[in-house]
Amino acid sequence: MASSYGKWIEASVKVLKELNDNSKDPVHVGEAMACWTYLAFVESIIAYEEVGLNMTLDKDVKKFINDAYDVANSHIKEMTTLMRNEGIPIASSPAHKPISDPRSVPVGARMSDEELMNTLSINFVYAGDMCAASASQCLRTDLGLMFLKFQIDKFSLGFSAKEMMKKRGWLKVPPAYRPPGSPDPENN
Repeated sequence: MASSYGKWIEASVKVLKELNDNSKDPVHVGEAMACWTYLAFVESIIAYEEVGLNMTLDKDVKKFINDAYDVANSHIKEMTTLMRNEGIPIASSPAHKPISDPRSVPVGARMSDEELMNTLSINFVYAGDMCAASASQCLRTDLGLMFLKFQIDKFSLGFSAKEMMKKRGWLKVPPAYRPPGSPDPENN
């Protein structure tokens, strides 16, 4: 993310924290469920990222997946620390995938780099929506800000993915929408 955006976000978060520091309030059931659901989601996407690292030979895709993997792991660390501190039970996570050579994966079983990137891109959209809903439902400011930070991290990854996909011709662009009765620009 560009540094000017990062500074703007940091300043905004600081102001929000100063408005209402209610981190001593108990976590309500909706906040606990949001934490539990997001943690389960991120742990599952880590398994996908590990599989992706075992399938790609493209250095740019590999770097991108490693960046996404690092972000996901930082979210897990932050979330599990909070959940432990709040007494929220943590479910078991999927086993980590062993490192393997992408060349040993049969062509018919290997996902293409385009498939890997499109699925990760969908993950970022879904995670951003999940974080926005969770942040808006949190009464505790610290939890809402945590979900806001996670959302910004996922949006940042999503923007980077979109740029790579656009350069490579992998970005799936829906057709333009023209409401019924609107002029056809090709016939004008």
